[in-house]
Amino acid sequence: MAKPSRLMLAMALGVLIGLSLSVADRVLAERAATPVPAGGGAHGRHVEPLPWSDAQLLAEVMQRVRENYVDPVDDHVLMQNAIRGMVEGLDEHSSFLSPDEFDEMKVNTTGSYAGIGVEVAAGKEGVSIVRRMPGSPAARAGIMTGDVIVRIDDQAVDAANVDAAISRMRGPEGSVLRLAVRREGSVGLLEFKVKRAQMQLHSVAAELLATGYGYLRITSFTEATATELEQSVDQLEHAEPERLKGFVIDLRNNPGGVLDAAVQIADDFLDHGTIVSADGRTAAARFRMEAMPGDITAGASLVVLVNGGSASASEILAAALHDNARATLVGRRTYGKGSVQTIMPLEGDQALKITTSRYFTPSGASINGVGIEPDVLLDGPEQPPAQMDETETAAAPTLAQRDVQVARALQALSAHPGALATRAAGQARAQ
Repeated sequence: MAKPSRLMLAMALGVLIGLSLSVADRVLAERAATPVPAGGGAHGRHVEPLPWSDAQLLAEVMQRVRENYVDPVDDHVLMQNAIRGMVEGLDEHSSFLSPDEFDEMKVNTTGSYAGIGVEVAAGKEGVSIVRRMPGSPAARAGIMTGDVIVRIDDQAVDAANVDAAISRMRGPEGSVLRLAVRREGSVGLLEFKVKRAQMQLHSVAAELLATGYGYLRITSFTEATATELEQSVDQLEHAEPERLKGFVIDLRNNPGGVLDAAVQIADDFLDHGTIVSADGRTAAARFRMEAMPGDITAGASLVVLVNGGSASASEILAAALHDNARATLVGRRTYGKGSVQTIMPLEGDQALKITTSRYFTPSGASINGVGIEPDVLLDGPEQPPAQMDETETAAAPTLAQRDVQVARALQALSAHPGALATRAAGQARAQ
């Protein structure tokens, strides 16, 4: 490799690294970020430039790959892979996001997208529709739960690549999508034309478990989750002649999401106390969130269901309610993700997601790699939440009958509501 060419490549890498560290916009697990000034670092200290020898080494490795790898490799692909490897080598939660990955992150954060309103999963012959949102374009077109999508816009669907099928079903609002589906009992394929519309992912489901007791399932934390939960509590309260005595909050298999949503929900149930604190290198990465007066349930007893799939923002909410003696935790030890990631948009609709803070529960504990041990540990095999059937009839089994862990939570909540609060308070003081 000619020396000027290598120098130019090394200089380009140095500029790229410098730029990537100077842009910030949003935070995941998640909160608003403050841009880091170019050339500035933690606490405003000067950041040393990349060692020249390392830049030369990276340039040399890339050139050796270009010249000697068995197949030709596009220079852009090499650079993308170098960036991805650099970021993902930091920890298991940091990553470089391509435009498609960044778009998916935005959907998960805002809960809003343009599509047809179905949830899908891999099937034997295509992609199966496991849930159809009420009033969605799919529902209006006559598509049903259980239908198997085999073609999208005349192209076959790969059942092993659900993400690709989801991406193809999303698109500009008002655009038309053609689907061919296989339906049990029907001869041949059914053809549908569906007009995409703006859809809102619902992250909260609610129902009455028994007289005086409500159930709230939170599947993820988006910008709309707190509002959804507050509306759900209000609806449950109005469904009963008297105020509800308690709620089961189900966080099983909830991987987390927007930090501010978890904080707001914790504040909804707390009159006072610390919700979460965090420490990091920059001023924006160091924060403490405190509850404001006002409890939307007027002090109703709370049980929070958790398991090994409850992570990040889920753990922040569970710990905030537990450590402030507001709720008892039932289930399995949680995942143990005690860090906050910042989303930093880059040119070309790409982004960095990097860890910027470590957070601490109100008791001052770091749960990273440890998780949270429930007050009431449930034995037996791990159990995902039961499906909530929006069309179930009065004769159908109740959620508590279909989900043994919900039944255990309800039993604990209704049998000893006062003892639960006392036990949670005692454990909070002991930590």
